Amino acid sequence: MLGRWIIETIHMEGKGKGAVLLLHGLYGTPQQLQYIGRKLCVMGGYTIHIPNIQGYSVFDDPVPRDTTPWTYWSEQVEANFDLLRREHDQVSVAGLCIGADLALHLATRRSSDLHALCLYSAPLRYDGWNVTRMRWLKYLGYYTPFRYFLSLAERPPYGLKDERIRQWVATQMEKRGTSAIGSSRSPLKGVFETEKLMKSVSQNLHKIHAPTLIMHAIEDDLASPKNAEQIERGISSLQVRKVLLDNCYHIITMDFEKERVAQESLAFITQQSDRHDLKLRPKLRLAG
Repeated sequence: MLGRWIIETIHMEGKGKGAVLLLHGLYGTPQQLQYIGRKLCVMGGYTIHIPNIQGYSVFDDPVPRDTTPWTYWSEQVEANFDLLRREHDQVSVAGLCIGADLALHLATRRSSDLHALCLYSAPLRYDGWNVTRMRWLKYLGYYTPFRYFLSLAERPPYGLKDERIRQWVATQMEKRGTSAIGSSRSPLKGVFETEKLMKSVSQNLHKIHAPTLIMHAIEDDLASPKNAEQIERGISSLQVRKVLLDNCYHIITMDFEKERVAQESLAFITQQSDRHDLKLRPKLRLAG
């Protein structure tokens, strides 16, 4: 089927004891996080799972249909997390854009179960430089039946500073209506659900105490770095690392800085493993 290579869940079995659940953005595809997942698997030995989520991911339709409430997305995320925990003692969660918000929501409820939390371009509001005033007209459709029929067209730069990848994405969208980054159009119904998810996350940041890595582009075209600052201030985690990237736009996992994103993620998750192993190491008592 046309485009089938894009939409399948990605699973990579690692040789180590840990696992990482990676969550792509709204109306996106697992391929958004494939590069990061491969690095974590090959270099860190982590088992990687990047699932499709019903009513959230892009499947075979150029314009996504059958969008479900954000609470159903969250239920699927938690179910995938628990499946990994049955096989692995240490399970980290990482997400891009709304996938990062879903990771945050999981952490508000299950912080003690998370080995590490990695947030890529997490939005608590849409305030990036490419969000025009016209886009705020979406509110006209939020509270009317129009949200079931209207959609927002994706437009350049598609969250990508790398012009080569941007052109590749644009060509895919023109030919099939979908691309490696996802659909060419975002139904208002889904955007409306993300607003409710962001509100819930914002109100419950203080409940998060899992070790957290926050990565955000200075020039993010969808969500400004103020979002990263708010998350850093709001969570209760004792171990927080924030990294601002200066050579990419919103989709940091596919843009110029993707290698740094992968290396920072690997280092942060591995650091938590070292801390965990140190706590389990038996203490020696000196004879006196």
